Amino acid sequence: MFADDRASKALGIELIEAAEGHAVATMRITETMVNGHDIAHGGYVFLLADTTFACACNSHGPVTVASGAEISFVTAGKLGDHLIATATERTRYGRNGIYDVTVHRETPDGPEVVAEFRGRSRTIQKA
Repeated sequence: MFADDRASKALGIELIEAAEGHAVATMRITETMVNGHDIAHGGYVFLLADTTFACACNSHGPVTVASGAEISFVTAGKLGDHLIATATERTRYGRNGIYDVTVHRETPDGPEVVAEFRGRSRTIQKA
């Protein structure tokens, strides 16, 4: 799935790790990703988390899409930040699943959480 994800690749998102129910992806905040406050536009942070969620929930094989998602911004991303998103499957039931994604940046004092994302998935039949 990620191999054909033109939107994520255009933003420089890299899939670092993918396993059943788990994924890690990264993205660097560029000049075109900051808003009028000179911080990372939340939509880009959401997109990184959503891409990582998609990789984790599609790891089981069947085509799976988001049925909903929410994000809490903990701190602002900054120009040049190398963001790391880690998706973890919380549960799967029937054709549904719940996944948590933490987006963080590395600092000299260790990881600093930028956002927490929760995605809900639904397995579908490919048209």
